[in-house]
Amino acid sequence: MPAPKFTQIKQFIVDKIRSGLWLENQRVPSENELAKQFTVSRMTARRALSELTDAGILTRSQGLGTFVASFKSQSSLLEIKNIANEVKERNGNYSCTVQVLESINAVAPIAIALGVEVDSVVYRSVIIHNENDSPLQVEERFVNPPLAKDYLQQDFTALTPHEYLSTVAPLTQARHTVEAITPNSEMCQWLNLYNEEPCLQVIRRTWSVNGIVSFARLISPGSKYRLGGQLTFKNNNKAHNT
Repeated sequence: MPAPKFTQIKQFIVDKIRSGLWLENQRVPSENELAKQFTVSRMTARRALSELTDAGILTRSQGLGTFVASFKSQSSLLEIKNIANEVKERNGNYSCTVQVLESINAVAPIAIALGVEVDSVVYRSVIIHNENDSPLQVEERFVNPPLAKDYLQQDFTALTPHEYLSTVAPLTQARHTVEAITPNSEMCQWLNLYNEEPCLQVIRRTWSVNGIVSFARLISPGSKYRLGGQLTFKNNNKAHNT
């Protein structure tokens, strides 16, 4: 059964970008041009462009058109780092414990976060990251299988999920939500907390050119972890994330 037309248009655009035929900041065909090329309505073409824009692959400028996004400008205020490298940069000893590595049927919130159908099979991992044998962070991650087919076969004591996913589905965009939470009893056990110490929770969704790759919850004791960002300013006085 052929893919829906809007999916075919998205794949056409993604293939052009991945092959290098369409470069960063290059204008892509308009809704009218795509509608004519694929024999579809403008609404269908618009949906394809809108979804790729939402994923950070394209950018749209009123009155000018739609362009290939500049991936270099899409880094978040919260720089995504490999936690193993962070620990080693502090001269610490990194290790981890894999608690869960499984396939599950996605309930509605997970399905929405990954952009898949409810009850679709997704991959789930729960990993405790340690610094000097002391728990530093619990990472619960849900992964879109078509974009990381061998996820469940990886040895995550040898490389982190971040390292693996960066190789098989290079990051183009990430979105974060940060909040303070009170850990539940299971989280206290995993983090060796003897009371309900406030924790920092980062909710992170990451994209590649092919769509949403993963949805992760990163939970750390407030006394052991902090997040930082940096802003640089260009001559036009506008702030740019680095």
